[in-house]
Amino acid sequence: MNRLRNVMILSVAGASCLFAVACSSSEGNAPNAASPPPPVSVIEASTQDVPIYSDYAAQTYARDMVEVRARVDGYVEKRLFQVGADVKIGQPLYVLDLRPYQAEVQKARGDVAESEANLEFARRQVALAQAEADLAQAQANLLKARQDVERLRPLVKEDAAAQQDLDNAVAALQANEANVSARKANVEQTRLSTRAQIDTTQAKVEASRALLRTAELNLEYAAIYAPVSGRIGDSLIQVGGLVTRNAAQPLTTIVPLDPIWVRFQVSEAEVLAHQLLANARSLPLQLVLADNTVHPYDGHFENTVNHVDARTGTLEVQATFPNPQHTILPGQFGRVRVRSSERKSVILVPQKAIQELQGLQSVLTVGPDNKVVARSVVTGERVKESWIVEQGLKPGDRIVVEGVQKARPGMVVSPQPYRPPSARRL
Repeated sequence: MNRLRNVMILSVAGASCLFAVACSSSEGNAPNAASPPPPVSVIEASTQDVPIYSDYAAQTYARDMVEVRARVDGYVEKRLFQVGADVKIGQPLYVLDLRPYQAEVQKARGDVAESEANLEFARRQVALAQAEADLAQAQANLLKARQDVERLRPLVKEDAAAQQDLDNAVAALQANEANVSARKANVEQTRLSTRAQIDTTQAKVEASRALLRTAELNLEYAAIYAPVSGRIGDSLIQVGGLVTRNAAQPLTTIVPLDPIWVRFQVSEAEVLAHQLLANARSLPLQLVLADNTVHPYDGHFENTVNHVDARTGTLEVQATFPNPQHTILPGQFGRVRVRSSERKSVILVPQKAIQELQGLQSVLTVGPDNKVVARSVVTGERVKESWIVEQGLKPGDRIVVEGVQKARPGMVVSPQPYRPPSARRL
């Protein structure tokens, strides 16, 4: 009796459970009109002009590596830089022992002073002045001798003076005439000699001044400065070491980093198809680094090699990018982004709005009645996070971007304007 009672209780309980499930099921199958349409984010298709960019694998490099060398011999007394630091043009790097070159400068200055004093003495023409004074005295004596002869001649005719006195006066006149001629020759010779002495002394002054300039330059060269701005490498000479101007290895090297050079390869087909290099100088370039960040400074083409590589069918292109903070180093890999063309009046659709199944692409659109309609599309180039749609859409179509997983063809949805992530952060 009790057993039968238990069976009846279990049967009633089971029926209750089945009824509850049935009720639940019937509530779940209630008409869709009772549920609100799912919200979806849509964009309205419109045409626009879209620039097309091409990316090329690239590597940075230093166009020039400048060797720092000594211009004079000497022992290194100081090193004034840290290995791997950025240096500016004209920044002191090494100081050699200055004492030998300071002594050379002092000696050269003394030689200049001596030669200039000799030149000043030569210019005074003391010997020439003495010769001219002797000539003047001889000419005065000659004049007196002539006067004596002229005075004695009439006296001799009148027997007022002895003939011997006249003969002596004539002899004195002739002697004085010869002396004047000799003095004139001496003056001319002294003048030529003085001119030659001045020229020689002037040459010695110029030579001594040149030696002084050389000594001063050598003193300047004993302090070694950075010839260019850039990042300096390891020091190949230590303090106390001897350096020579003809040493085989440099003291150190400097790599200029601003601008940084980049090389990349462009296929022959791309060059012909887009005439990529026809107006290369005016094309701004972007450098995308290995972590996908974009270098903040635009670059520009510099040059290309003069031939296409027959093995690879590519043309090497070289470009430069400003690098004032020296954040990019030679040897880094990245991508150069070039604006290769522009598409006119095309429809651009976010990538996540496009579905692909077995090679076929489609999007969900929302009609005027807010019903979802599937559209087959054909896409073209990718532009950042979007695709150009070549076929399947027209301006004014509303495309589902977010909520695709909640929408089905024929379903009524609640369309909301799509806001890209960048707009949401504002």
